Amino acid sequence: MANVATPLEYGDPPRLGPYVVQARLHAAPAGFVYLGQAQDGRAVSLALLTRGAALDPAARERFVTAAKEASGERSGVRYWFVRAARQQRGAVLDGAPEVLAMDDGAAPWVAVPYAPGRPGAERFLDPVMVGGTLIGQAHGPDFVPYWLTDRAPALPGGPARRRPLTETRRRVLLAALALALLLLILTTMLLVLVLADRDGDPMPRQLPPTNFVPSPPPTPASPEPKPSPSGTSPSPNRSGQSTPGRSPGDDSGDQSAL
Repeated sequence: MANVATPLEYGDPPRLGPYVVQARLHAAPAGFVYLGQAQDGRAVSLALLTRGAALDPAARERFVTAAKEASGERSGVRYWFVRAARQQRGAVLDGAPEVLAMDDGAAPWVAVPYAPGRPGAERFLDPVMVGGTLIGQAHGPDFVPYWLTDRAPALPGGPARRRPLTETRRRVLLAALALALLLLILTTMLLVLVLADRDGDPMPRQLPPTNFVPSPPPTPASPEPKPSPSGTSPSPNRSGQSTPGRSPGDDSGDQSAL
């Protein structure tokens, strides 16, 4: 494979650990290979899984296992049995480059020295794609992984950046906004109609219970007239004339006859 550097694209990480990512070297179905620079100025080759492969525990484990075996972190009888089995499947273990650093977290990556014209960290991406044998000969994958369509780089150390707003997404957002506005208007109109119906025909309120207390009879303002002790005095009539008879000034003695 010719190591031809291409510019970074949208979604590529600016850094992987202590290494500064400068360009793309290779793009595979399981991940990407970048040209990076260490703090001492040395060029390195960086392999990073795709987001789909990083979310698959089995694919992530195959990548991390290949990097650890190349770095010599695993040993023992089990390691040699696993190594022999991987060699029979065509796994890349012999002649693997020196591993300078790696990250086995949610978005694993591995860094090896960069040598122009020689294979670099892309050798660790080969075991991620599961292969099989047919009559002793290696052939392509037996199946297509479900995560193969997610080709975005797995970004370690934080959430992915916001995706650009495409024309399709913009139209979908505008349609959703218009639908939400229409539903809000219809809901407001329905509430106005319900409230207006309640105000036009108010429900009669129940009057509070009353306690009837009888009031005492009225008391006259002036006392009742009492009879005079000297007798009944003639009462004037309506015209102001007194009743004919003797007046108090008349002489009570008998008049002598002339």
